[in-house]
Amino acid sequence: MGQKLFSKDFTLVVIGQVISLFGNAAIRFALPLYLLNLTGSSAFYGIVTACAFIPAILLSPVGGIVADRVNKRNIMVVLDFFTAAVILAFALLMDGMNLVLLLTVTLMLLYGIAGAYQPSVQASIPALASQEHFMAANSIINTISSFASFIGPVLGGVLYSAYGLKPILWVCMACFLISAVMELFIQIPFQKHEFGGSIWKVAKDDFTDSIRFIRKEKPVIGKTLLVICGINMFLAAMIMVAMPYLVTEVFHLEAAQANRLYGFAQGALAAGGLAGGVGAGVFADRLAIHKAGNLVISCALFVFPVSVSMMLFSSGIINYIVITACGFSIMVCSAMFTVQMMSFIQAETPQHLIGKVIAAIFTVSMCVQPLGNALYGVLFEVCKGFEYAVILFSGVVSLGIAVCTRSIFQGFSQAV
Repeated sequence: MGQKLFSKDFTLVVIGQVISLFGNAAIRFALPLYLLNLTGSSAFYGIVTACAFIPAILLSPVGGIVADRVNKRNIMVVLDFFTAAVILAFALLMDGMNLVLLLTVTLMLLYGIAGAYQPSVQASIPALASQEHFMAANSIINTISSFASFIGPVLGGVLYSAYGLKPILWVCMACFLISAVMELFIQIPFQKHEFGGSIWKVAKDDFTDSIRFIRKEKPVIGKTLLVICGINMFLAAMIMVAMPYLVTEVFHLEAAQANRLYGFAQGALAAGGLAGGVGAGVFADRLAIHKAGNLVISCALFVFPVSVSMMLFSSGIINYIVITACGFSIMVCSAMFTVQMMSFIQAETPQHLIGKVIAAIFTVSMCVQPLGNALYGVLFEVCKGFEYAVILFSGVVSLGIAVCTRSIFQGFSQAV
């Protein structure tokens, strides 16, 4: 009989994730919005958020290496303490430095920390849960992430519009400190492995091993990774840039109202992820892996109503309602797809490779995100007055990718 899912250690991981991810969601909501309010430029916003992804791309494989060789509990504790220190430094320096430069550096640090942190969380699941509980455990972690991302922007939007940025900074710093202290009491089974050289040499060797495993031993994972890259580039990046820019700059809403509504919109995206994560857990036995491609197609189809609404209606509130509803629906399908894929990868990957394989997947899929952010930032700037055309372009390309690769997911029934 396998171990029970909600052991003391898994429960502490879950509670720590609730607190830490709430802080993460709130600070990553407030800082880019503050930047957009300062500049009003979608191009500048897209380029800065693209730069913020670079450390995440570089540090994600390092996080995977460390996750396989260092106690995962210690990684979580150190990174949560470090995040609190970064937020404190920003709060102390924001009144005396170039804010755009400080915001850019702070966002790069926060994204880099997240890139190094996430492989440890994902790699800890097989150590804390038996294989029969992988889908449920991933669903819980995904649901917690979505719930925190739901509450964080909603409360962040209310606090930001009423009191400004600083109260959010202090609340988020407290969240990371509390999470770090709580994580000190987690016990994760750990077998020490030597690095066998410099961390960069190990990173290169591990990344090479991971890519070889993905390409040669589990090519279906490699094909799936290409699909994820395409969707990240043409769909996820569009939503990331379009949501704040359209709501705060294009829909002609009063500034304080726009900031609150953007918080609610971000909350709706997270609520969609929450609903999808819960759905993946509840219907785990009914979610056939070979039908996962239908979820990707659904994500692409929900883009088109946004473009049509912006062509037909000039009302900012109507367009806001449509983009929020469609964003929610996209996130429901996306979260279910993510849980399916992560559970499949964890089940098919040997224990000693899990951290580095997940890190390689995160790294490769994130590489296209900065390109997408910069692309859509420039496209929205160039197509002022015709923003619907940019969204239509995203929908057409994403649907093409989803349809053309549907056969990949249909082949999973033979691969599992």
